[in-house]
Amino acid sequence: MNDSERMAKIKTAQINRALGVFIFIFGIFITFAMVFTETFVQQMTDLVAGLVLMSIGGGMLWKATNTLKKHKPEEAN
Repeated sequence: MNDSERMAKIKTAQINRALGVFIFIFGIFITFAMVFTETFVQQMTDLVAGLVLMSIGGGMLWKATNTLKKHKPEEAN
């Protein structure tokens, strides 16, 4: 793997990390919105949607962190 491919992977991982943080926080907000709903069906919909978003965001964070650890230069660690 040459240097430009490695830098492209690092840049992609940084973008995925930022997007993962946004999706994870949005999932927290959706889960918290469960408090303001009236029916049980609305509460369960908010709960499931929030948990799905938090798991997607968490997975993106985990994958991006592993990619950054693997491809960062030794001086940065």
